[in-house]
Amino acid sequence: MHETRLNSSAAFGVLHELASSPSTAAGALALLHELQVHQVELDLQDEELRRSRAELEASLIRQVQLYDFAPVGYFTVDPSAVLRALNLTAASMLGSEREQLLGQSLDSFLASKSARALQAMLCRLSDDATTELGTLQLAATHGAARSVHACAKRAPDGRHFLIAFMDVDAQGEGSTV
Repeated sequence: MHETRLNSSAAFGVLHELASSPSTAAGALALLHELQVHQVELDLQDEELRRSRAELEASLIRQVQLYDFAPVGYFTVDPSAVLRALNLTAASMLGSEREQLLGQSLDSFLASKSARALQAMLCRLSDDATTELGTLQLAATHGAARSVHACAKRAPDGRHFLIAFMDVDAQGEGSTV
């Protein structure tokens, strides 16, 4: 940044010298005008970039909030059901902090029969248009085992799976429509 200011100062110094001479004054003034127009264009572009950045940051915050605070648990797992990403609701369902869960197998939080059912669901997901549904049992860690409705599909990258858990026991709470 400091070097750019020195180069700008030197350029304006040369421009001033050219403008001071009657033989080069017209060209220097034309060049000065072009530089001023260019500076206005750069200022407008900078303003637009700042506005776009602020909009993108606000959009990112909204998307993160939608993901993290959704009423269902969202998981991204690899083919071995190892947790690669999860929202806060999912971490709460598994009874631990998100950072502690990353790298662990989702199977380890399921009853053995449900772990096998999850693996079978993932194996049946051949493309990103296929969706698998099922009911799984979370292993009893603190109290009784809980049932969750599971929905799984292949992630757009083709290497991971997206899974949503909805707590069956929590569905009975609230009003019926």
